[in-house]
Order: sequence, then C-alpha cells, then structure tokens
Amino acid sequence: MNKWKLRIQSLRIEEIIFLVFLIPSILITLRANWYFYMSSTESSVKIEGGIWRIIVTLLLMIWFYWYLWFKPEKRVFKFIRNVAPFIFAIAIYTNLHDTIHFVNPNDIHFQLNAIDEWMFGVSPTVWAEKFYHPALTDWLSFAYMNYFWITVILVMFMYYKNEDRQFRTVMLTMMLCYYGGYMLYILFPAAPPRLALADLYSINIFKGTSLITDSARKVVNISASSARGAFPSLHCTITFLTLGMAWRFHKVLFWIFLPIGISLIIATVYLRHHYIIDIYAGLFLCMAVWWVTPRIDTWWRSYQQKRGIVSNSPPVLGVREKI
Repeated sequence: MNKWKLRIQSLRIEEIIFLVFLIPSILITLRANWYFYMSSTESSVKIEGGIWRIIVTLLLMIWFYWYLWFKPEKRVFKFIRNVAPFIFAIAIYTNLHDTIHFVNPNDIHFQLNAIDEWMFGVSPTVWAEKFYHPALTDWLSFAYMNYFWITVILVMFMYYKNEDRQFRTVMLTMMLCYYGGYMLYILFPAAPPRLALADLYSINIFKGTSLITDSARKVVNISASSARGAFPSLHCTITFLTLGMAWRFHKVLFWIFLPIGISLIIATVYLRHHYIIDIYAGLFLCMAVWWVTPRIDTWWRSYQQKRGIVSNSPPVLGVREKI
C-alpha cells in the first residue's frame, strides 16, 4: 500500500488531475449508456460510442502508467509523458457529448441569449446573418477548425527549441483550461445558438458550402460543444491562451497566429456556435487559469519535497517570469 501511495505522490500534478477527472467521466458515460440501453424509444450513437472511447482511454492509461512506474528511463517515453496528459484531457472532452444532461438537466442557453440581447439589443448570432457570404463562411469555418493547430505549432516549436519550462507552462495551463471548462459545462449546461435558437434563423449558412465548411461542421458535431458545451467557449479560451503565450515567449508566432485567432473569435458567433457571453467567460477562464497554474505547480512541488520526492519535471514559469 505504501508503495502505491508513493507512486501516486510521485506523479506530476497534471497526471493526478487526469485520474481525478477520469472516474467521474466513466461514471457519467456509463449512466448515459444505461439510460439508452433501457430505453426502447431513444438512442444516441455519440453516447454509445463513449464506451469504446473509455476502453481505449483506459488501455492507454494502463500502458502509460506502467511505463511511468516501470520503464521511465526509455527516451521516447520522456516525450510521451509530456504530451499524454493533454491527449487524456482531449479524450475526456470528447466523451462529454450529451452526457452532461445526465448530471445537470438545468439548461441556461436561453438565459445566455437574454444576456446577449440585454448587452447588444439584439441576438448577435441572428444579427450576424446580414453579413452572410459563402466565402466568409468558408474562411471562418477554416479558422474555427484550426484553433487546435496553432496551439500545437506553438508547443512543438518550444519543444524543438528545448524550451522545457516554456513548453510545460503552456501545456499545463492549457490542460487546466480544459478541465476548468469541463466543470463549467456541467455547472452551466447550455446548447449552442445553432441548436437552441434554430427557429430564429432565416438563412441556412451551411447550405451549399464548400468542403472546408462541411468538414468544420462535422468536426464540431463530434465535440462536446454540439450538445451542452457552449458556456464557456473553450475554442476562445485556448485561442486566448495560445495568443497570450505566443506574445509572452515568441512574438513572431503571435503575429502569425493573430489573423486566425481574431477570425476564430468572430466565427464563434457568425457560425452560431457560441453566445457573446461565452467568449467573455472563455477570456475570464483563461486569465484565471493563467494566474493559478504556477501556484498549483509550486504547491504540488512543495508537497513532494516534504515527502522527500524529487520532481523530474521542469517547474512552471511564474506569471511575470520570463526566460
């Protein structure tokens, strides 16, 4: 028992957080699957597919922790250890889907739209119809679909440059943004405008569009944002984080990413994926996690030191610290 306790205590904070989120994720998915199994009139391919995602995630987790505890000296595993927690975070995210409703059925999407109307006098996603153009739809769909890649480019560039502390600072902050977003999804379940406000639209912006827009729509439909993942906008959260970290560490990349980043934020409204208040919430989440991440990392390292455990990961950079 003491050996396993020591192994758990020797983990990095991101590896601990994954284990904490994994168990509720499994229970929620099993609850949703049981509901549809017992129902003779309802079904959900997305939720039922969650069982396979859980199995794959568990197998990868077993392989990962076996290497971590028994073969940590393997060179290739050092890279895998840096990126695996991020992959696990995405796995949990894709497993949310409609399962949020089995935890909290109290939707707030109409309240979010009411806040938007109070701030702007109109429903922004409906108002945006006046700017509809197929070429604009394609560009904004491209930008919305590629938020993930600008982040990958940033962290891989840091890894290539052997910027270990910068790399881990971005990775850990990003993972905590995801997990913070998951909790807010459950606390404040909200369908995106394209679903909640479907009766208000007079234009089908996806009709007759190109392969780019169609591909982007399919990508969105397999994510949690296709069900009850509107508040906050994690697309905006991660984009704010990527732009902020690029400005902090590599300003050339910031200027390269900026057009995509601005377009993506506009796309969240134009493509009816989010309410304006979701963008504000995404920015607040990014700022809060940016502030708390180095403090969590410092606290966990201090906890390990008190127990004589030497951390083998580079420390996260403080909010004002640069290298």
